[in-house]
Amino acid sequence: MKKLTKILVVLLFTSLITFAQENIGKTPQILGGFEQLIKNVKYPETAKEKRIEGTVFVKAVIDEEGNVESANVVKSVDENLDEAAISAVKKTKFMTVINGDGNKVKSEVTIPIKFILDDCKKDKKES
Repeated sequence: MKKLTKILVVLLFTSLITFAQENIGKTPQILGGFEQLIKNVKYPETAKEKRIEGTVFVKAVIDEEGNVESANVVKSVDENLDEAAISAVKKTKFMTVINGDGNKVKSEVTIPIKFILDDCKKDKKES
């Protein structure tokens, strides 16, 4: 039986507030924490079969209500992993960012999502 494939999601947020000067440095937080994003990530079967691993960087625009308005890959690994990463980010809900005037504003965040196959990790240790 194939070993279970584990997805390690490394969440490193780099906030780029593009719609409100007062919000520079504020990062939208994931509702439900990182675990919520991890639940949304599905390792594509085709990538498993080809044993493709790597980190996909997804830039997302978060609207005033905390929804992902758009998401695109800024650093690609493989088309299948890219699609899985974008899909996971689009399913994720964020807390809204409030500017200095108390208004909800749009924001940007870049999220690296690292895909690692368990059996590949084990093979590397044995070498």
